[in-house]
Amino acid sequence: MSGLIDDLNQLRDEAVSAVQRAGDLDQLEQARVAFTGRKSRLTDLMRRVSSLPADKRPPAGKAANEVKQAISEAIEQRRRQLAAESRKQQLAGEALDVTLPGRVRVTGRRHPLTQVTREIEAVFVSMGFAVALGPDIESDFHNFAALNFPDEHPARDMQDTFYLADGWLLRTHTSPVQIRTMLAQPPPLAIIAPGRVYRADADVTHSPVFHQVEGLVVDHRITLGDLKGVLEEFCHRIFGPKLPVRFRPSFFPFTEPSAEIDIRCVMCSGAGCRVCSGTGWLEILGAGMVHPAVFENVGYDAEKWTGFAFGMGIERVAMLKYGIGDIRLFFENDARFLRQF
Repeated sequence: MSGLIDDLNQLRDEAVSAVQRAGDLDQLEQARVAFTGRKSRLTDLMRRVSSLPADKRPPAGKAANEVKQAISEAIEQRRRQLAAESRKQQLAGEALDVTLPGRVRVTGRRHPLTQVTREIEAVFVSMGFAVALGPDIESDFHNFAALNFPDEHPARDMQDTFYLADGWLLRTHTSPVQIRTMLAQPPPLAIIAPGRVYRADADVTHSPVFHQVEGLVVDHRITLGDLKGVLEEFCHRIFGPKLPVRFRPSFFPFTEPSAEIDIRCVMCSGAGCRVCSGTGWLEILGAGMVHPAVFENVGYDAEKWTGFAFGMGIERVAMLKYGIGDIRLFFENDARFLRQF
């Protein structure tokens, strides 16, 4: 029996020493398993107690239990010490120096395209226009046929249009919203249709995804003079009241007569530069009187009603307004660029 007691005392001393050397909770758990686990030396020694004569078992069992309790208390004490040290290190790492200068919180800003879109909308809403919206995925009828585009028109080419299945496509302009509005309600009406459009084109001045604002007015006795008055007012409200504006004859399938509207180059003030190709003028939008064929396609009486339509690229307006030379900057989400607006 004395040999068993000596072995128990030696095990206790070794276990307590190993527990105290444990540098973290993982090492402490390894020591616990080694000295008190199911396959540990303590388990073997406690089995030896059962093989002793009956009169020697009680004192031997008591000694074994005292050793087991001593090892468990040492493990628990060391666990509390390690937990306290870990907490102390955590608090030291998270300490806040209140004498340091505060950090400036960077706030977001509206994207320049959103700002310009809202500014354009505000100008036309102040003149009595309503804002109308439509789907990005359109039918050929709404996007082309109803707008008097012939089947052989180059705008229908695969090189320009993103076609989908079963005759659907990604709209190439927001003019389909005009068709949907006229099919849904009788005249008179005055709407603008801002939105995202898609064309297979990409360079410093073109993007496969960009934004447009289309406008439509239909009423009795609408004339080309009404169109000129509205668009001149728009240009002056966006680019300045003294900016010269000119109208040039043009052609669009859905308007007749048609015109392109230019403004005096905002980069060189008309002196001639690379942006305006030396002409002193910049094209800003296209417009014209609604073609009678378009009225016929939506069930309007062209003898009774007249109207005008116009369209512009929001990116182009923003580029001219802010002097931006590359359309791709709008879509790169560079905070240094966006922070300027």
